[in-house]
Amino acid sequence: MSSVDPSLAHLHARLALVVERMRTAVSVRRAFFDPAVHGGHGAFVSDDEVDRLLAPPVWPTELSADQLDDLARVEKDAGPGDLRLRRLASTFGLSALDQEILLVATAPELDDRVELLCGYLHDDLTRRRPSVGLALELCGESPWSEPARSRLYDEAPLVRFGLVAVEKSDRPFFSRAVRIQERVVAFLLGGDLPDPAVSARGAEFVPVTYGPSALLRRAVQEGHWLAYVREGSGTSAGSLAAGVFRGLGLDLVAVDLRRPAPPIRPESVDVVTAAVREAALQVAGLVIGPVEELVRQSPESLRRLAGAPVPVVVTGAEAWEATWTDEVPFLLEAPEPDAGVRREVWARVLSDLELQMAEGVDAGRATAQFVLTPEQTLRAARAAGAQAAAAGHRVDVEILRASVRAQNAGRLETRCRRIPARASFDELVLPERMLEELRDIARWAQSRELVRDRWGMGGQGSKGQGVTALFAGSSGTGKTLAAEAVASSLGFDLYTVNLSSVVDKYIGETEKHLERIFDEAEGVNGVLFFDEADALFGKRSETKEAKDRYANQEIAYLLSRMELFDGVAVLATNLKANLDEAFTRRLDAIINFPDPAEPERLRLWRIHVPDLVPLEGTIDFEFLASAFTLTGGDIRNVCLAAARRAAARDIEPCGLSMADLVWAAAREYRKLGRLVSESEFGPWHEAVRAGL
Repeated sequence: MSSVDPSLAHLHARLALVVERMRTAVSVRRAFFDPAVHGGHGAFVSDDEVDRLLAPPVWPTELSADQLDDLARVEKDAGPGDLRLRRLASTFGLSALDQEILLVATAPELDDRVELLCGYLHDDLTRRRPSVGLALELCGESPWSEPARSRLYDEAPLVRFGLVAVEKSDRPFFSRAVRIQERVVAFLLGGDLPDPAVSARGAEFVPVTYGPSALLRRAVQEGHWLAYVREGSGTSAGSLAAGVFRGLGLDLVAVDLRRPAPPIRPESVDVVTAAVREAALQVAGLVIGPVEELVRQSPESLRRLAGAPVPVVVTGAEAWEATWTDEVPFLLEAPEPDAGVRREVWARVLSDLELQMAEGVDAGRATAQFVLTPEQTLRAARAAGAQAAAAGHRVDVEILRASVRAQNAGRLETRCRRIPARASFDELVLPERMLEELRDIARWAQSRELVRDRWGMGGQGSKGQGVTALFAGSSGTGKTLAAEAVASSLGFDLYTVNLSSVVDKYIGETEKHLERIFDEAEGVNGVLFFDEADALFGKRSETKEAKDRYANQEIAYLLSRMELFDGVAVLATNLKANLDEAFTRRLDAIINFPDPAEPERLRLWRIHVPDLVPLEGTIDFEFLASAFTLTGGDIRNVCLAAARRAAARDIEPCGLSMADLVWAAAREYRKLGRLVSESEFGPWHEAVRAGL
């Protein structure tokens, strides 16, 4: 036995003892079995065939005294981890009888001749696995013994931890088949590949140690092996647990229940049992979640996690319900990692992936305004590496930020329209004072963590740590473009709330839709933009009818929810007076967008007729700016309409003319309901009246 792997030699010797007991059972059967009588019932195994099945060299006719001594010596001299059967027993708390039952169930999996022997002993060749009764008989126990039968009940270690399965059927318990799980057979034979049911739903966490890590570690060390870590925006309970397990010298088995389950055979155990078993076999801690999916998919499985033979950390965003388990778990809130932790994660991830950064690029500094979990950081770094490799150069700031934005939750886009922010403050035609106010909003968003975490300001109450601004002004004054510029300066995308997907005629539904938007937005590195905000955040009115009360409740909810928001939000309105006064206190900035004066209009005209546009004659931009009191949006419409008119002329070469611009200005005036007067159109008035 010493010339082969001790664990396999030990397993072989123990299985040989099982076959010895099968020989004894065969002898007992022969005393009562008459082949002539059985022959009328179909196929059977003859005595000669049974003798052949039990013959050497596969199974010894009996274990010699030397072999028994050798087996005892191996069991005595082996270390704690040398013999896998012993490791299995120690890990799952198996009794001596449990181990014997396990060996009986293992034998048919390793030699099909044992299957035939089981059929012979059952007097039924269709039953090729040992039944409960046969397993107990081969272990020297009586099926009348309740303590022996109980070792195969659902709550006993063998079944509870997914080592063996007892057939679920209408057969009496005594005659139900006992089957060992394939992953356990593989483990006994030296295999360490994880169960496909677990690996298919595996999650990858970046171990981090910060804040409450010491509390969780102490709890595990003191025997609190069931913990629930609640996570919020920008936090990862899995990474926190992974850091603790690594510090304790444990490997990690992580299961994300949001991933689709793989196709598995009907007899396989459920994913929770498989995950607990896998963690125990690997001497690892288990991270599983989110708890919302666990409760939805298999609420009874939470109770099985209590009392697992390994430390278990359940993750989720909901508050823990006391009814989920009888055992009270160790409860912990996962705080958002500060900028220092996020920089450490970036440094570790970039080092592990061996990414080549462009000269002067500090990933931690370039993404400081992004609130990322360690897993999002890892995925973003991988995406940046792939993008840089495809482009043939190192990772620069633009690639890095684009990869970070790609980690945003896609669910928000079902109720919002994502606008890739490309505008910059330099493109805005606004007074310098207003531009500085807009830059302040971006600076506040970038520095909110410094103010909150390092300086300890604004963190005592329940108010969120977000930045909220109101842009007020008439249509076309640049409110949306300004919001895009704020988002662009932060490296974010702009998410415009689609009011049609929010407002609902049914009472309470609008609030539910908005709650989902706010919840999703807090997990997204983006700017949330409410255009026409007065449609949602209007003034509360005196309650005269039932509909007034519900409308006021909706506004009150919005006010309180906005105050709790942790992201960046911009509200835009053409009718500031229609907003509820309570919003003033809840806003970090109110910026009034005036109609552009003549100098601003001159810049706007020149911007909207770029150098690429071919001109037909001279364009008098000074006249256009001084004559027409239009907003930036109106000027854009005029220039676009004029360009389309010029392009539609069937002449070569075609170009934009002054007449095209004046014609489009008159068209815009009529669209706005304004008079085309001589005082404004001057020398072009008669031509406009004549239709140009």
